[in-house]
Amino acid sequence: MVDKLVGNQDDSRCQRELTMPDPTEDDEIPSGQPVEIEDEYELALETAGVEDETLLEQPGDVKFVITSYGADYPIDTVISRLKSGAFFIPPFQRRFVWSQRHASRFIESLLMGLPVPGIFLYRETETNRHMVVDGQQRLRSLQYFYDGVFLEKKFRLTGVADQWNNLSYDQLTPADKLRLGDSIIHSTIFHQDTPKQAHRSLYFVFERINSGGIRLSPQEIRNAIYEGTLLSTVRALNNNNAWRSIFGEKKNSRLKDEELVLRFLAMRARLDKYSRPMRDFLNDFADELKNVDHIALERYSKIFTDTIQVIYDVKGKSAFRPRGTLNAAVFEAVMLGVSSRIEKDDTPIDKDKLRTAYDSLLADKEFTAASERATADEEAVKTRSRVAIAAFVGC
Repeated sequence: MVDKLVGNQDDSRCQRELTMPDPTEDDEIPSGQPVEIEDEYELALETAGVEDETLLEQPGDVKFVITSYGADYPIDTVISRLKSGAFFIPPFQRRFVWSQRHASRFIESLLMGLPVPGIFLYRETETNRHMVVDGQQRLRSLQYFYDGVFLEKKFRLTGVADQWNNLSYDQLTPADKLRLGDSIIHSTIFHQDTPKQAHRSLYFVFERINSGGIRLSPQEIRNAIYEGTLLSTVRALNNNNAWRSIFGEKKNSRLKDEELVLRFLAMRARLDKYSRPMRDFLNDFADELKNVDHIALERYSKIFTDTIQVIYDVKGKSAFRPRGTLNAAVFEAVMLGVSSRIEKDDTPIDKDKLRTAYDSLLADKEFTAASERATADEEAVKTRSRVAIAAFVGC
């Protein structure tokens, strides 16, 4: 029996109009003890030293029409599809973190005939390939076992029942190979029907369905689902020497440094089209331009490189830090202002004038207000960009 919420009654798949749930309602609580989930704002301050009020934004009234259905796949089929690429793990998903013992006990569960957690797959409309949204640790464990190699060493089951302990896949009995291959893993497959212009639901699912227990950061999710020439260029620009000196030599584990580079490029290209929330603005930019042509990429690379270099020459490591912490709104606005001056006037910049203009800008009350409160609001973005662009015109 099919539960139809949206769509035609003769469709065998289940469509649902979804309002995304509270992000913490499915989080695991170990040993029955409550745990506090750190939000992205706190993590950005702690791990990156970045003050970014846009991370406090609420999702807003976002709704999707999602087609979803269940499918039970034998393990042999799963392995075959992983090898062919029909099922694929995004190249920038979080790395494999299970130990060999953990992976072995998962495989033992299948050999014992026990039920195991299902996986989430997103079906790409254009290719019909299925992206692994949740379940990569399980699927990689199976793939490693079938291939016989676990992180560059022979994969032998460890910490399992005596009958299977220390056995590799090729040492299993024919009966056990059949039992494993015929074992079923349940899959929930979904794709977004509306809105059609962006894969926003995929971002939310990545953000909120994560059995690994560590919530992915916004930029980690973008790297997983919007991979292409644009984000490859962002990663390359993140290595820029001047930017590394300002942000910090050590790259941020949650990719906040990459996100700031992307934010500048998005604002540089689409400031006049900005609307909140900032997260969706960046997602749409990364999605729609994910395979932008090399001419545009060269232009983006040059303006970022030229802008960050002149700012570093003038302010050094103190750039974008009005109170000691790198302020994302100040970074965005100053970068826009200086890049606008560079693009509109090819004469050399007077660095003494730029230094004076920078200091005056950070003392401007209108600019300060737009960089500290409700920084993702359209009016705040418009105000601080207008003031910053005007500040650097005569440099």
